[in-house]
Amino acid sequence: MHAHVVAWSPCGNYLASCSFDATTCIWSKKDGEFECMATLEGHENEVKCVDWSSSGAYLASCSRDKSVWIWEFVEEDEDYECASVLTDHSQDVKHVIWSPKENLVVSASYDNTIKIFKEVDDDWECCHTLAGHESTVWSLSFHSSGELFVSSGDDKVLKIWQRFKSGPSGGEKWISICTIDGYHTRPIYDVDWCKATHKIATACGDDRIRIFSIEMNASDASATATMEYCKDKAHSHDVNCVRWHPKVNNIIASGSDDNSIKIWQFHPSH
Repeated sequence: MHAHVVAWSPCGNYLASCSFDATTCIWSKKDGEFECMATLEGHENEVKCVDWSSSGAYLASCSRDKSVWIWEFVEEDEDYECASVLTDHSQDVKHVIWSPKENLVVSASYDNTIKIFKEVDDDWECCHTLAGHESTVWSLSFHSSGELFVSSGDDKVLKIWQRFKSGPSGGEKWISICTIDGYHTRPIYDVDWCKATHKIATACGDDRIRIFSIEMNASDASATATMEYCKDKAHSHDVNCVRWHPKVNNIIASGSDDNSIKIWQFHPSH
């Protein structure tokens, strides 16, 4: 078994890992050691990504089998049960994230689309399909407000999406307010939006790490991106993953096909 992605629960006491063997494992910390407390089975092919809801009550997993599964923690049984199987994508689902503010799931796929799911009348359903990328959507990251998220694609483009609510009926739609292109020369495999500084970091197949600042334009509901820094030859092969430190605002971790993990300290120019 090889772990594809790991994710901490919000409380920090549990770890979820997803694997090429089509399972997701939940690890519980007891007496200073982690042990597997549950193995979630159901996907028909490798599980690509897993993420916890902000409350820790739900878990989402996505797979090469084109599905997104929602898992719910049953407290009395101390176990997880499948709450919904979502099969709206037509190709492999690469990435899945939860909103930091509500039970809203966003997924990215090889079918070039982004889908947004939420619970309606005790069931989960796809409420929005966003088509803006020209090829595979590799990664997603929410702004801390939960009202915006950024997507990265095989088309070498970043897109920022914002939620707009209309009228007393509570209708809403997600619209692309900014397209960031012309900076990356190969696919953008990962993106992370810093929850503290609101800067965006990217991991690219051109071996570089880039950092962008975003300025919101309230007058016309758009946004402007400025590249603050580009680290050439950050790795000797594709950069696959990038993450901001959750507590120290200028620390970034990156992972690469060169079999290394690096920790970077970013010094803003202003």
